[in-house]
Amino acid sequence: MKYTLGFSPCPNDTFIFDALVNHKIDTKDIEFEVILEDVETLNKWAIEKKLDFSKISYGVLPVITPYYWLLQSGGALGKGVGPLLISLPGNDAITKHPEIATVAIPGENTTAHLLFSLAYPHITHKKMMVFHKIETAVLTGQVDAGVIIHENRFTYQEKGLIQLKDLGTYWETTTGAPIPLGGIVAKRTLPTALLLQADALIQESVAYAYQQHHETLADFVQKHAQEMQPHIMRQHIDLYVNNYSFGLGDDGKKAVAALLKIYAGIYHNAIPLLQDVCLT
Repeated sequence: MKYTLGFSPCPNDTFIFDALVNHKIDTKDIEFEVILEDVETLNKWAIEKKLDFSKISYGVLPVITPYYWLLQSGGALGKGVGPLLISLPGNDAITKHPEIATVAIPGENTTAHLLFSLAYPHITHKKMMVFHKIETAVLTGQVDAGVIIHENRFTYQEKGLIQLKDLGTYWETTTGAPIPLGGIVAKRTLPTALLLQADALIQESVAYAYQQHHETLADFVQKHAQEMQPHIMRQHIDLYVNNYSFGLGDDGKKAVAALLKIYAGIYHNAIPLLQDVCLT
């Protein structure tokens, strides 16, 4: 059988899924139709129940739990890896005029938006845009500040921008849990045995990537890396692929539980039980 699988072209995702989708490991007769898209598009598609398996931002997880299970492997969690709030030097709108400050956010349903809302609940003027356009929006004055993710963490200072707050550190301090950035979900309508098998294959794909590409980057990663320099690709992978990509573990589940609780508090929803969200 062939199943649709969506993930982003970012180096952490292509590093994780390379062996799986390019048959470098035995996929046990499971075939995947791969769709590469930015994570906010994948979030929207998850709400629409479009794909069988998909990478999503944890920020959208509470919305899609009726339709998708969260898998244990393939995700991005960690410490010191969260989104950053940045601005031009001298722009003090966030601190002096929060009621009128405008902030660029990399998508309505992203974890970055959830973490920003946790740290700045009273700032309501937000402009949603694709993550790689946010630095330019800040530099050109379209917005007072922006929340950046992915490789922009490594480039914003070169462009003369400054950090106002590390939203990941704020999360860690507030919750005591690692930052849940992105996870892999699978449709609840699929057989449980298939989902468990797919989860194990993703874990095997991560292990293969570490064994074969700990020094050199796979062609699949470089092909889709949006003109990144090799050292930036490696930094990206080192930052977002870690033990939590093999499996959530107790700390990862604690992070997911904290996110569900905070989401429920912000949006005044019931808190789903962790066992009703995670596959195992």
